[in-house]
Amino acid sequence: MKKRSVLRNVLIDLACTAVALTVFALFHHVLPRQQESLGIVISNPYATKTGEPSASLSLPEGAVLVASAGASDVPTLSARGGRRQSGGWGGQTVSGAKGGSALTEEDEAVQEETDQTPISEKFSDKYTDTVTVTENSYQSPNVSITVTRETEGRATYYLADIYVRDITCFQSALAQNTYGTGFRDSIEDMAMLSSAIVAVNGDYYGNTREGVVIRNGVIYRANRTDCDVCVLYYNGVMKVMPGSSFSVEEAIADGAWQAWTFGPALLDTDGSVLTDFASTSRIISANPRTAIGYYEPGHYCLVVVDGRGESAGITLPDLSELFHRLGCTAAYNLDGGNSSVMVWQNAVINDPSGGGRESSDALLIAEVKEYD
Repeated sequence: MKKRSVLRNVLIDLACTAVALTVFALFHHVLPRQQESLGIVISNPYATKTGEPSASLSLPEGAVLVASAGASDVPTLSARGGRRQSGGWGGQTVSGAKGGSALTEEDEAVQEETDQTPISEKFSDKYTDTVTVTENSYQSPNVSITVTRETEGRATYYLADIYVRDITCFQSALAQNTYGTGFRDSIEDMAMLSSAIVAVNGDYYGNTREGVVIRNGVIYRANRTDCDVCVLYYNGVMKVMPGSSFSVEEAIADGAWQAWTFGPALLDTDGSVLTDFASTSRIISANPRTAIGYYEPGHYCLVVVDGRGESAGITLPDLSELFHRLGCTAAYNLDGGNSSVMVWQNAVINDPSGGGRESSDALLIAEVKEYD
């Protein structure tokens, strides 16, 4: 009788634990919940007459950012803690990290942009005076995009070759227009609401509290990560760096426009193929992929590779080779698998694995001005 009582108590404890874990999972990963946001708005340091950086927030020595409660709130400053060491988060241990970097802080330091020509003055032959649209191309005074479907071996991928005269054409969208956990929309819906010409899934920032989230010039999050971080700046430069190299102060001063945390980097800092990736074999193996490539300021590409069907997907080493053949100088892996979706002129054009899945964010190209 006593044994039955003990067994019954154990079963009750297990049942209570299961219920508690289910509630925890729902609360933290399923139910929509707004997150606290740093809410720092970064001004364009290249828009001033003198060309000198003029960020909207400067941090006093020893100050540490403290999250505030809304995307538009100005964060408070605190003298708690020591001065951050140069190059990221001062060597603090990262807990719960989901990846790593094949790059080093020394590698990141040599990734310097030498051409200072404003993107508004580049590629003038790519644009048209009026909007011109065909089945696979779009041209306007500010945007030029060509989308092609390519097949290599057993892999099919969709390539959007993109030129922008105004970097604010390169935008991000948040699901339900809200920063937080559990908010999800289809890439098609986010594209339509943003009047996007082309859109792909982003880094699914809402699936973690780790890393850097900068969207359309607003810093929502800047937490420690050992994953690679990709930053797109107001001057059109895109850099991929180890998470340990990211600095909030530098992002503000240098004029960060977008930043994503997923990775890994797909090219070395000199544009060479990477053969070593700090990731698991399951992630490195052939899968559906979404990635962004950078040629030079004003010229980019988006790639979505189908997989787990007629198209076999692509490995990270092969994806690195692809971006090297395309001539990119930097490239960055975004969320993949069932998330990999490309929308072109309001329609999904690839064959997403499992029919695709909703995401917390999207990358997109859209007009920023009205044209006759």
